[in-house]
Amino acid sequence: MKDQLESLVNQMIEHGILFTDAVSEFEKRFIKRMLEKTNGNHSKAAVELGIHRNTLSRKVDELGLDHRPKRARQPPAESRRHTAGRS
Repeated sequence: MKDQLESLVNQMIEHGILFTDAVSEFEKRFIKRMLEKTNGNHSKAAVELGIHRNTLSRKVDELGLDHRPKRARQPPAESRRHTAGRS
């Protein structure tokens, strides 16, 4: 893995990618992946990342990450009532 990282760093330098851009992109992808792994649970993700939950929330906002897991939509309560008595 270290060799892959070294190769990636060399490629980024050769292509003139700035340090701040590289760090920001890495941070964004790392956090996004951890949030996916924890189904959007900030507390669990923060523990896995080794940072405070408030720090994670701030970074999520700063990086513009959509951290909410996708949930299946339910019909409005009114339409559920109308179909509840049908068999």
